Amino acid sequence: MRDLGALDSRVFDVLVVGGGAMGAGAARDAALRGLAVALVEQHDFAEGTTSRSTRLIHGGLRYLAQREFGLVRENLREREILLRTAPHLVRPLPVYVPLYRPSVRERARMRAGMLLYDLLSRRKSLPRRSWIPRERLLALEPGLAPDGLRGAWRFYDAQCALVERLVVENVVDAKRGGAKVLNHAKATGWLREGDAVVGAEVQDELSGRRVRLRARETVNATGAWVDITIRGARRGKRPLLRLTKGVHLVTPPATRHAFLHFHTDGRPIFVLPWLDSSLVGTTDTDFDGDPADATVTESDIRYLVDAAARVFPGAPLADVAYAYAGVRALVDVRGVKAGAVPREHEIRDHDAADGVSGIVSVVGGKLTAYRGIAQEAVDFVAKRLGSRARCATKTRPLPGGGAVDGVREDAAGLGLAPDQLDRLISVYGAMTRELLTRVERDPTLAGRIVSGSAATRVEVVHAIETEDAATLEDVLLRRTCLGLGRDRAVPLARAVAEFGGFGADAAVEYAEAASVQRRRALRVPA
Repeated sequence: MRDLGALDSRVFDVLVVGGGAMGAGAARDAALRGLAVALVEQHDFAEGTTSRSTRLIHGGLRYLAQREFGLVRENLREREILLRTAPHLVRPLPVYVPLYRPSVRERARMRAGMLLYDLLSRRKSLPRRSWIPRERLLALEPGLAPDGLRGAWRFYDAQCALVERLVVENVVDAKRGGAKVLNHAKATGWLREGDAVVGAEVQDELSGRRVRLRARETVNATGAWVDITIRGARRGKRPLLRLTKGVHLVTPPATRHAFLHFHTDGRPIFVLPWLDSSLVGTTDTDFDGDPADATVTESDIRYLVDAAARVFPGAPLADVAYAYAGVRALVDVRGVKAGAVPREHEIRDHDAADGVSGIVSVVGGKLTAYRGIAQEAVDFVAKRLGSRARCATKTRPLPGGGAVDGVREDAAGLGLAPDQLDRLISVYGAMTRELLTRVERDPTLAGRIVSGSAATRVEVVHAIETEDAATLEDVLLRRTCLGLGRDRAVPLARAVAEFGGFGADAAVEYAEAASVQRRRALRVPA
């Protein structure tokens, strides 16, 4: 039970509104500096734009063509930090860029781009670019369309398959630093004293109670919702953001490796191995309205299927298990196509810009750079608070990012099968030891959730008691991540609902929602 009364009776140093990557990162950073921090999220942590990304931790090769060299350099620097501090979640990924009947100019441009990408990340730990000739490429990836294929450039970036876990572990570490966190708690209005924001009124959706969270400084990290949430705290009517919609498809495995190619309209298309599936994305079209209303359309699916099928004509791309849409929060730039909008970010000081003190907004930004952007925001408010404590997140591993040596030995005699232990380590990293401690106290938690699944009962208990999961969807989609598979974990839903105390109705509702999503994705014929 959440002690809302205790929150209502104190003044925090920093209130962070928004529990995606930016907000969770800011809460963690501020808490580790010793500041008194509160974090609120209207739904669940990572439920918004973060979980609807391409799940890449990358510099952004295509931004070189837009001459955004500073952005690429920043992203590559942050990629290296995440490879060190979250190695269980952020892993190296070789990406192939096939060339079909390239002109002399195209060959030169790609060669120069690959060289520059390496030069901008001179201290990287990943391998350098290399050229893969046609015959070797077809041996590596037989499903590639061979007609006109010359070869491919291979470069290395990183993939975070479970971005939900990345956010949740930021929240866990923030709590360990003393932060108070509330998911399913919507900030419904700002608390004002004259021209200053001094906190927010928050509606706790779980209890129905309202709480007034007071803070000396507030960070508005609501991503694509920034223009909605900042209303009433700024004078200008011009939006801070230009929103664009991105759609991804989840299909049966379509390739052996990760590929980046360019559609006929010049839009980059990724086809990536992801969990037991392939991830195909993404679109980039302007969007107006509440980001929560973004949906996948038949034309979105057709566009991506056609784009990927040009390069992988025999792949099961039309057998879409499900699709998801997210809204990018870009700094407002008009007069250019959606795909050409710069991916830079801004820490907007509403005191200087709007005459309203006590609040800053994180405007724009990419998942890859979330840690650095969060540091920039906390640096800003910490200075106003008079704090000289330095950021620790550049070197401090996430809770699961420590060494896993000896974990298998620790599990000896606890009744866990090898596949169960493999799964725990791959999802939770060094946090596996915490789950094993629970099993040691209660051996029944070593049981499988259902027969034949590698998922273990202890994961459900850990999600609820340590990681603030409050609903069945929280457990399946953003803690255990079991629901990211093509079956959406529907076969596990009833068992998890019963074991977690969510009730049979929750499992029925979850299964129906997954079924609707599947039916919508299959409207497009092969």
